[in-house]
Parts: sequence; C-alpha cells; structure tokens
Amino acid sequence: MRIAFFGDVVGKAGRTVLADELAGLRKRLSLDFVIVNAENAAGGFGITAKTAEELFDAGADVLTLGNHSFDQSEALGLVERDSRILRPCNYPEGTAPGRGSGLYDLPDGRRVLVMNVLLRLFMESLDDPFRRVSEELDSAPLGAVADAIVVDAHGEATSEKSALGVYCDGRASLVVGTHTHIPTADARILPGGTGYQTDAGMCGDYDSVIGMDKEEPVSRFVTHMRSSRFSAASGPATACGTFLETDDSTGLARRIEPIRIGGVLAGHEPSVS
Repeated sequence: MRIAFFGDVVGKAGRTVLADELAGLRKRLSLDFVIVNAENAAGGFGITAKTAEELFDAGADVLTLGNHSFDQSEALGLVERDSRILRPCNYPEGTAPGRGSGLYDLPDGRRVLVMNVLLRLFMESLDDPFRRVSEELDSAPLGAVADAIVVDAHGEATSEKSALGVYCDGRASLVVGTHTHIPTADARILPGGTGYQTDAGMCGDYDSVIGMDKEEPVSRFVTHMRSSRFSAASGPATACGTFLETDDSTGLARRIEPIRIGGVLAGHEPSVS
C-alpha cells in the first residue's frame, strides 16, 4: 500500500498548494490513501467546514487535527458529523465531540487505521498519550484487522515523538510527527518495521515564522509585547509530507521518504516505478 501524509496545512497558502499539487502527486506516486493534518487550515487556527471541503476536494481521504482542533466554534459539530476528521484520541472520556481514530476501507477491501494523538511535553495535558495509542492499536491489530496503521503524533518535543515511535515499533505502519511545522531529516524504518519521521513539516509559506507573517512573531520575541494578531503568511507554499510504502503481507513499512513540493524549500519527490 502507498500512503502519503502531509503536515500541518497553514491557511490559504497551504490549502492552495495541495489543491494545485495533490491530484498530480496521487497519480504519479499511485497513492492508495492520503492523510492531511488540518488543524491550522482556517487562517492558521483550527478548521471550518469550508476549509475541510477544500482539502477533501484536493484529494485528502482523512484529516487529522491537534491542539487547535476546536479554535473555530463550528468544528464542534463538524468533527461529530464527519468521520473523516479526527481530533486527538486522548481527550478525557466524554469531554470532546467526534473521534480520535478511524478504520477506513479502500475500494479493494484493504483497511487503514488512522489515529491522532496530542502529546504532553510543552503542550496541553490530556490523558496519557502512550496508553491511549496502545489501546487503539490493540483494538485493530496490524495485519489482522488493519492492513496499515498511521499514527499522527501531534507534539512539541522531539524526544516524546521519538519515544512514541519506539513504543509503537512493530505495531504500526507509520508514526509521524506534526505541530512544529519544520520537516525533519530523520525519515527511516525502525528495527521492528515501523516507518518514522519526527515531523512531516507544514503545507504553508516558509518565508514566514512557522507559517505566520514574520513581523508579529519577531516583534513579540524582541519586545515581549503583543501588537497585533498572528496572520497566516500568504506567499508561495511548500507541501511537506511523508511517503510510505507498506508490505501488504505484514502492514509494516517497506520504504519511507519525505515529500517537499513547491515554495522556497529544496524539493524532493519520491521516485516510483
């Protein structure tokens, strides 16, 4: 199975680059399934029905969220109605609408389990992410119930993401980090067969401060004062993500590579036969 995961979509620039590039990429890479983190899709903060629909129209099969899941009030109903949109699975029981994982059927009958988890270091303190991920993995074992399993690890600390990758090794097809918006150079297959990348990067304008217009973030660091709201940068964007190819007999990773298309970052597109 061939899967692409794209990191945090930041504002209109991020939505536009996926609208422009994803259909062609799906064809060139013969992708079976596409996951997009959309927690910054609406002006950099949260998700709306309109921004979700744009991403589905672009070619996403599932959208994951994160610490900005409910920044937009309409997201409360949206995640309840649409099973293709996942908020973190480790909200305390009964406190958040929607779902934190989903098992999705491909046209050929294969099934993909996707889960979204919010990590703890330097983040909101939700329920234990390791315990919740383990419970989700136990509910649909790789190679038995699910043909592929993707974990979106939404967190700040590289150490915590790395630990989650090790914890899931051999039980998931891919553990990939989101939230920091900077693509890491450590895409690899762990000893137990799980694909891993600490952060997929963002789909957004890199002539920015992690996707935001530069002036206000720099001013806050220099003056320790807020002079205006953050605004998503609107220049040419890079679509950053992770490409994974799995072994259909085990669900484990056979190949993993970064994806970078457009914008100011050096491009990289996997080559497939």
